[in-house]
Amino acid sequence: MTQMNRRARPQPWLAAGVAAIAILSAQGAAAQEATQLKKIVVDTDEKDKATGPVKGYAAVATEAGAKTAMPISRVPQSVSVIGREELEDRALSGKIDEALRYVSGVTAQPFGSDPDTDWTYIRGFDATQTGGYLDGLNLYSYGFGGFQVDSYFLDRITVLKGPSSALYGGGSPGGIIDMTRKTPTDEPLLSTEAGVNNFGNGYVAFDASDKIKDSAFSYRLAAKVSGGNYQTDYGNDLRSAVMPQLTWSPDDSTKLNIFAYYSTLDQRHSAGSFLPYYGTVKDAPFGKIDPDNYYGEPDLDEGTTRQTMIGYNFERELDNGVTLKQSLRYGHVKKYENAPYTYGCYDAVTYFSDCSSADAENAQFYRIGFEHHTSVDALNVDNHAEGSFDTGPISHDLMVGIDYKYFKIDQVQASGYAAPISVLDPDYGADIVTTPYLIQDLVQQQVGIYAQNQMRFGSGWVATLNGRYDFVHTDSDYDLGGTDYVADNTALSGRAGLAYEFANGVTPYVSASTFFDPVIGTTASGEGLDPEEGYQLEAGVKYRPDFIDGVFTASVFQIVKQNWTLTNPTTYASEQIGEVKSRGVELEAKVDLTEQWRAVAGFTYLDMEITKHNVASYVGNSPYLIPEVSATAWLDYKLPAGALEGVSIGGGLRYQGKSWADLENTLRVPEAVVADAAIRYQKDNLGVSLTASNLFDKDYVTGCQGTLVCSYGAGRTVMLKINKLW
Repeated sequence: MTQMNRRARPQPWLAAGVAAIAILSAQGAAAQEATQLKKIVVDTDEKDKATGPVKGYAAVATEAGAKTAMPISRVPQSVSVIGREELEDRALSGKIDEALRYVSGVTAQPFGSDPDTDWTYIRGFDATQTGGYLDGLNLYSYGFGGFQVDSYFLDRITVLKGPSSALYGGGSPGGIIDMTRKTPTDEPLLSTEAGVNNFGNGYVAFDASDKIKDSAFSYRLAAKVSGGNYQTDYGNDLRSAVMPQLTWSPDDSTKLNIFAYYSTLDQRHSAGSFLPYYGTVKDAPFGKIDPDNYYGEPDLDEGTTRQTMIGYNFERELDNGVTLKQSLRYGHVKKYENAPYTYGCYDAVTYFSDCSSADAENAQFYRIGFEHHTSVDALNVDNHAEGSFDTGPISHDLMVGIDYKYFKIDQVQASGYAAPISVLDPDYGADIVTTPYLIQDLVQQQVGIYAQNQMRFGSGWVATLNGRYDFVHTDSDYDLGGTDYVADNTALSGRAGLAYEFANGVTPYVSASTFFDPVIGTTASGEGLDPEEGYQLEAGVKYRPDFIDGVFTASVFQIVKQNWTLTNPTTYASEQIGEVKSRGVELEAKVDLTEQWRAVAGFTYLDMEITKHNVASYVGNSPYLIPEVSATAWLDYKLPAGALEGVSIGGGLRYQGKSWADLENTLRVPEAVVADAAIRYQKDNLGVSLTASNLFDKDYVTGCQGTLVCSYGAGRTVMLKINKLW
């Protein structure tokens, strides 16, 4: 074992920011006797709550950008919120990455519609494993030990773009995705719904909530069962999920919410990924691969997931105006998978190739058998206090807190040789024997101490300072496939923002923030890896007009990720010498034009550049997979009273620009435009909807991670749904 004490390099300006927060906090404490602290209150109406469902499309407040309720205009970063109504208008499967397809700055489902993983990249950086949050607590994952939540159980999904370490600790430089659960209501609620798509995959669900008579308790119980076939031949699944909750609120100052979430997944895998560039993007000698073809083994293919979460959120306002909050969640997930996947074309001489010179009539795919057993235990707890006070002409919203994250994974990964399979006419029956190559027990713990002070002064100035210090302890024990190590890291993170709120709803802002992301693994000498780290500079303008309900955001940014972990192409050892830069422009609009018209639009331009790499020829190139330009637009119209009262129609376009398929930047994935549509009828408490994704069934490639790992986008999916509010 190797013991380490390594430190992520702090930015000098950040230390000054932390010191400023401490000074201002001291000033507030000194003034407390003279000025009683006040509860932080966001000046909003029912539409503008920071949690809960969003009325319409345009949310104007959030908790994700500050860990406390705050107008989106005062968050010194770009924020996108998808509310319940928007989810229902476009949702098909309940997958989170599907729900994010219309958010600017987000590359969703770059590997197609993978049923057991929500793949998301934000501002060009992978947020799949470190960027997921539920009610402000990280749903961290490593290897195949990831959590999933069905969007049916959520009121909103918030994307906070750019580094968020100053609030949440280690994570992706691109940002986070925070999911907010449905919670108990004080008014009676009982809804049921059912649906089925064109592949024969259907679901039934119900949601019930009410206040328990003559008590301080309210409850909510939601459940969903789904299953059926995929687009891919032989692919199918059976899913279930249930979420019971109980809220205790004896007075206006106290609230305790206790919840549990249990879900299952049994699947035979879908295909469409791990396919070669030649045969998907460009014709191979045999032409194009049929997206519906299945190249696994129906009798062996298996994937199971059992997931449990239980936790609570507690809030108490003290007499002096300070509000104390604590959130805690324990999660357990157990997964098993056994499935072969393709890895290029079989060649008796080289074993596999990129298929560019494959046999036109008898081409075969090389296949790798893969199997894993994964068990994860995770505990998250966050404690913070918040209050508001004045020092002369400056109003302060102050928050201080400490959080803890525990993640333990036991995993066994195994692989083996699978017999080649015909590309054009797959035949099954191969027996696959796998041999373990990785057996690992890993524990990672993180403790973070943080503070935030948002100051309002003058006629509209808003200054935000964040500081956070983290301790990360990693203990990795290998029975096979690695070197045991223990690593202790510390990191200082910060955010500083300045904005000006004009009376007409325009708020320009600038911000700077730093981040770190702990990396699991060892160097060539067996020492634990340092965290990856870097910074972001962002400037933009947010606009909430007073003549329509809408939120418009325009931002420019630059993110630099340093200490990027690379694999030495000769020794295969990990080296932390890489650096990548992401510069971009994002535009987004969410507008409730009238009671009838609603719209969402987004545009993203990304210029990503590898600035340091251990392969010299890659320096100056762009990473693969991420499109340079993307754009989306969705328009929804509810017909006014008359013969067609209750009918609404919606339609959208998703544009995916060109991306690179290889780090050499010699092969391109072409652009694609995909159309979506919906028609709905709602009369009183009964509704019917027909929603279509990829309406014209366009065959297109979402992206390539090298020449042997390309993915098709999902084909046309049509969902017929009926709902009843009792």
